[in-house]
Amino acid sequence: MVKKLFSALIVLFFAISATKAQDWANIKKYQEANSKVPPPASGENRVVYMGDSITDFWIGNDSTFFAGKPYFDRGISGQTTGQMLVRFREDVINLKPKVVVILAGINDIAENNGPSKLEDVFGNLVSMAELAKANNIKVVLSSITPAFAFPWRKSIDPVPKVAALNEMIKNYSDKNNIVYLDYFTAMADARRGLPANLSKDGVHPNLAGYKMMEPLAEKAIEAALKKRK
Repeated sequence: MVKKLFSALIVLFFAISATKAQDWANIKKYQEANSKVPPPASGENRVVYMGDSITDFWIGNDSTFFAGKPYFDRGISGQTTGQMLVRFREDVINLKPKVVVILAGINDIAENNGPSKLEDVFGNLVSMAELAKANNIKVVLSSITPAFAFPWRKSIDPVPKVAALNEMIKNYSDKNNIVYLDYFTAMADARRGLPANLSKDGVHPNLAGYKMMEPLAEKAIEAALKKRK
């Protein structure tokens, strides 16, 4: 009996692993929701929020921010920039937004899918921005939000890498007429981390954290909509 149960668990494990491998970018997560999204109405300033858990958890923490607005949350917890790039067409371009707000990179720094060079992470962000612009979508590139330590990866010091990647994103944005959304400066404490009043775990914002982010995001969206290119 024990052997049969063990064998069944092994089969289930490999089945789950194979499924994840086949949909590495988790394109299916929003597949049904995307199929129900109608074409933009005339004059609609549709916005897609593209990101990882910080975006994914946003709507759950403050659904009022999204209510009654043409905002679409397309965050997936745990994702790296490479995974987002793979699903960018399905979850952003095909929804035909006027603006995409991209917030990504902290999970690359945390090595969720293994070690990666910051230049490659930055390259994925640039590729998403270029894909958006090629499809007449205005781009808002967000800074990485502060993180002093990762509860799930305590051996990594994120502080210098967050600073370096944010500098890359800001410089690219300035040179390419893209709006840079600076969450970091507004939210970081003296340690260059996320303070306890804005987060329970030092990485993910709580309601107060999202309330701080929301006006910054809307100001950035407004600025992006005013850009000619």
